[in-house]
Amino acid sequence: MAVHIIIDGYNLIKQSPELSGLDRIDMEKGRDELISRLSSYKKIKKHKITVVFDGCKGGGLKQERTKNKGVSIIFSKKGEEADDIIKSIVEAMREKIVVVTTDREIVVFSEKRGTAVIRSCEFEMKMEMATFSADKGVDEDYYDESLKETIHTKKKGPARRLKKSRRRHNRKIEKL
Repeated sequence: MAVHIIIDGYNLIKQSPELSGLDRIDMEKGRDELISRLSSYKKIKKHKITVVFDGCKGGGLKQERTKNKGVSIIFSKKGEEADDIIKSIVEAMREKIVVVTTDREIVVFSEKRGTAVIRSCEFEMKMEMATFSADKGVDEDYYDESLKETIHTKKKGPARRLKKSRRRHNRKIEKL
């Protein structure tokens, strides 16, 4: 089952060492490179991806929605922030999406509504791993299994099962 991923665009760019370097040179180059990477990731994982960018400083009178390389792009209108758009999407879709951001306000807002959230740097690592694995023709699960610790059968103390909502959240993140 494919997951719908909502990305705080400039937040992800600022958290990435390579993308932030391009962004300092030219904002458009940073955005284009992010869209290119997301497009490659989308081809591999088949997830629906929406990126939200701030357009509040130079934005138009209305919200702009476009699609580039299979990735949906939303630019906020003048006076509106990307955070507000992401919050409205979270409010409408709740548990059907995964939000990618490190913005504390959006994280708290999303988690209160049962939406899965992943930090920008973690998502970037997952994106790079998926692209690398596809290029080399290696299954990603191979790396996951080899990195897991040895599980001991000896029990120590009471069972600690996560809440149902937390288990659902973890399943969504594992699909990325």
